[in-house]
Amino acid sequence: MKTLVIAEKPDMGRTIAAVIEPKAANKRTYIEGSDYIITWAIGHLIELAEPDKYDEKYKKWRFEHLPIIPDEFKLLPNPRTKDQLKVIKEVAKQCDKIVNACDAGREGQHIFSLIQRHLKLKQPVKRLWISDLTAETIRSGFQQLKDGSDFDNLTRAARARSEADWIIGMNGSRAFTTKHNVLLSVGRVQTPVLALIYDRQKLIEDFSSLKFYEVEAFFTQEQTEYRGLWQGERITDPAKAEGIAAKVKGKPARIASYEVKDTKEYPFKLYDLTLLQRESNAKLGFSAKKTLDVAQALYEKHKVISYPRTNSNYVTEQNIPEMHKTLSSLQGTAYDEWVRQANRNLVHKNNKAICNPAKVEDHHAILPTGKRANGLSADEQKVYDLIVRRFLAQFYPAAEYKVHTVLTEVEKETFKTTVKELLQLGWKVLYPESKKDGKRAKAKDDKGKEEDEVEEEETSEPFSLNASLGAHCRDAAAKEKETQPPKAFTEGTLLKAMESAGKQIEDEELRDAMKDSGLGTPATRAATIERLKHVGYVTMQGKRITLTPKGRTAVELIRAAGVELLTSPEMTGQWERRLNEISRGQASDETFMRNVKKFATLIVDKVRVQNRAARTAFEGDEPVGKAGGRAAAGKTRRSAKASGTDGAAAGTAPGARAAAGSAARGSGASRAASGRSGAAGGRAGQAPVRETAGSAGQASMRSSRTAAGPAAGQRSGGASAGQAAGSGAPAAARPADGPRVVGACPRPGCGGTIFMGKKGYGCSHYKTGCTFVIWKESFGRSLTDAQVKALLEKGKTAKLKLERQGGEEVSARLVLADPSTGRLETEE
Repeated sequence: MKTLVIAEKPDMGRTIAAVIEPKAANKRTYIEGSDYIITWAIGHLIELAEPDKYDEKYKKWRFEHLPIIPDEFKLLPNPRTKDQLKVIKEVAKQCDKIVNACDAGREGQHIFSLIQRHLKLKQPVKRLWISDLTAETIRSGFQQLKDGSDFDNLTRAARARSEADWIIGMNGSRAFTTKHNVLLSVGRVQTPVLALIYDRQKLIEDFSSLKFYEVEAFFTQEQTEYRGLWQGERITDPAKAEGIAAKVKGKPARIASYEVKDTKEYPFKLYDLTLLQRESNAKLGFSAKKTLDVAQALYEKHKVISYPRTNSNYVTEQNIPEMHKTLSSLQGTAYDEWVRQANRNLVHKNNKAICNPAKVEDHHAILPTGKRANGLSADEQKVYDLIVRRFLAQFYPAAEYKVHTVLTEVEKETFKTTVKELLQLGWKVLYPESKKDGKRAKAKDDKGKEEDEVEEEETSEPFSLNASLGAHCRDAAAKEKETQPPKAFTEGTLLKAMESAGKQIEDEELRDAMKDSGLGTPATRAATIERLKHVGYVTMQGKRITLTPKGRTAVELIRAAGVELLTSPEMTGQWERRLNEISRGQASDETFMRNVKKFATLIVDKVRVQNRAARTAFEGDEPVGKAGGRAAAGKTRRSAKASGTDGAAAGTAPGARAAAGSAARGSGASRAASGRSGAAGGRAGQAPVRETAGSAGQASMRSSRTAAGPAAGQRSGGASAGQAAGSGAPAAARPADGPRVVGACPRPGCGGTIFMGKKGYGCSHYKTGCTFVIWKESFGRSLTDAQVKALLEKGKTAKLKLERQGGEEVSARLVLADPSTGRLETEE
């Protein structure tokens, strides 16, 4: 019999097949060769069942039904990918061995484990564990397959994470939602992250700015000029500052102290995913999700970088020869000049700044592969460039400086000067912006507040003083300053805070030590941030993350209920550490789950005795359903579920999608953020809840008008709160410049207009019952306005490269098969 290989995605399956069975026959949903049958999942084929699958009563959100804690979790196929699950079941009958070739990480292990459990696959399992998808690595990986049992602990950790997120999300969201009559999403990871943003915003709001004054003086000694800052207690009296400036101006000075010290700045560490996301946000303005999506494309599609979802900044001894090969492969590219100047002797197994096997678990740092990067998009090229430059920097020496520290006295007043004189650029030659002269640094305290401006200036010009000679103060002036509040989080700085569970950690060694106890994992942090936007807890103002009234009230209600631990970054960080210990066999998953169940019960008990929030606590809210919060009985809709965001389950209360989402699936959130979604949930009960209208995260596309679900092959990115409520939902909040109208709604008798929302193109008459929607992500591509307009006006598009369910790539037209719902089909 043959060996069945199960990859996580179609592209990965085809890439593996091209290496191990180059002459295999492509059967569309699997590839069959003489020794192997290669097939694939399409993300999560199996999901944890919604509460109503345990008991019909859970269709309605009622506080008296809580807590909901299944004795044994039920697994259900994702209806939108059930055909692919059937393919795996059938081809497995022809095989006596299985190779798990899903992503080499906790989530990939979970995807395979769910398939194996649901289909009751009994064949012995081997594990393909590789860090890139180049032919050489795949070939080597198949020669060194590991026993599937070696990853049993990782499977336990993945299962515990998934079930814990379900329990906390389901019970927390239902408890707070039904108690306060407003949709509130609660999650094991997302709630502490929201609390971080809340606490930072409170610091900013409570900050009182203080004016102060500093005195700077400009000195000359022979041909050398330098600047110094007055030393002493902070001056708050402008007259005193002006007096000092007038006192020293034009007077002779003496050099009281002059020290020169040689220093070196070594290359920054190789990227892990979080560090790459932070730099992409700071330098390129990319969101964490966008960086992850681009990095994943560089890994899966182009195969030019190693596995990106890593939390390590180091490599192992086995990677050192690969790094040298990759360096050689970059010759003749845009990086050729830097490759020729590289010093290969600097990258070796004894260089602990690069090679540290003790700090590499599942995957090493992100590295470029030996494959030439061709056909990259502009965004892909930018992220690839960051990775390559960071890689090349390891082959360059440290940047060298002389730091001159001078204390100058004039009229018994002391001024301090620090000049950082560049001697050798070293690795900074890769970063032209590092060559600029006259750069002044500012010191910041641990809350991000600027202190007095520090005396450091960088220069590439020679600098020296003679301590035995006098100097002259040619000018002096008082400058008015203000203390600054902490800065609002950007996605980059929030990622840093998540990585250290909210602790302000600058020291790299301490940062490494905290990696096991951060909020979420590198693979899921981007999706957590997206989740907070989606449910209307935060909005973006440029790069800054801003709390909405709904987000503020959510944190205050949770804390007021006496479940502060739910908002505690440190506590959630400890949970993440425990999950990592489970994956290493150092902790019990059963003990972990017992504690999770106790905590869920505690949440419900605390919320039960909490007073209901005033209606005015949520600005801009509108009730869902009839007056008094009672929804009409019997009106039910299906609501789509996004697979894997950290929060509670959807498909139960009207509009509960935002409050609940299917975040109960926890760390798989990254997959939901990258466009994968699950199937329709159970029929919605009519719980007395209302939605916050006007929260920007909900404004884009209120169309869980997916009563029948999107057509096969269409990817629902997930609808916002209130969508499942049908006619009871409030109108969509609109951006300041209004939604972009694409054309007239083709639904007979509708008369509405089709506008572009966040996830798709919906009808302006959705509030009165129009269910028309075309999802932006359909058949493996992102539709443009012009293509949607063609569908509305002509009923079809020009020929496009599409991907059918099962992963088959075709050249075909999209056809509007049902003008009433927006269902699409392909036509070759």
